Amino acid sequence: MMNSIRFAALTSLAAVVSLAPMAKADEWDKKTILTVKEEIQLPNTVLQPGVYTFKLLDSQSDRHIVQVFDNNNHIITTILAIPNYRLQPTSHSSFTFWEVPAGQPPAMRAWFYPGDNFGQEFAYPKNMSTQIASSAKMAVPTTAAASTEEYKTAEVSTTDGAGNTASLDTATYTAPAPVVAEPAPAPVPAEVAAAPEPLPAEVPAELPHTASSVPLIGLIGLVSMLAFFAVRPARIR
Repeated sequence: MMNSIRFAALTSLAAVVSLAPMAKADEWDKKTILTVKEEIQLPNTVLQPGVYTFKLLDSQSDRHIVQVFDNNNHIITTILAIPNYRLQPTSHSSFTFWEVPAGQPPAMRAWFYPGDNFGQEFAYPKNMSTQIASSAKMAVPTTAAASTEEYKTAEVSTTDGAGNTASLDTATYTAPAPVVAEPAPAPVPAEVAAAPEPLPAEVPAELPHTASSVPLIGLIGLVSMLAFFAVRPARIR
């Protein structure tokens, strides 16, 4: 494990990516130049220290086929790959490696081109997949194909550390489905309480006394005096 980690760090420093103008011109084939300072295991060959070029093959088939060239532009190997998704793209090419037993060359797992979310994860022959899976404690992509023509139609499966083969779980290598936030429910308008009807005015039991009793007493006295003078002549006769 320490050997793999040490080499991964060393390789990230040794990788030389083509300059930006060339990268744009060769973006269709993802051309990447890698300087190797220690041996690297690929699916069907071992790269010795040197300078290598990785490219995608211009193929009409809907497959990811990687070609590796030496410094003299001689093709060294052709590899079948599957798309490998990463959340955060980087501004430079990067290579990832499988964990392998100590003393063995680190096995290259995937290659990512600058700015891409999807990289190329290499499919290994079954015997190598079993060995890598045993150390990495996870299934490794596997193919039985051995030539460029076979790669165009070959099946890719996975192999675990015990040598068991299973169908490739494509969900592991694809972008997660976007999380669509459900719109918040519209606020329910609060019910407006109807204004209460005004209560009828309370009718008093007795009418209020609006006049004074003094004028009434005066009137009674006046009537009494008139009655007195009317009766007096009769009494004198």
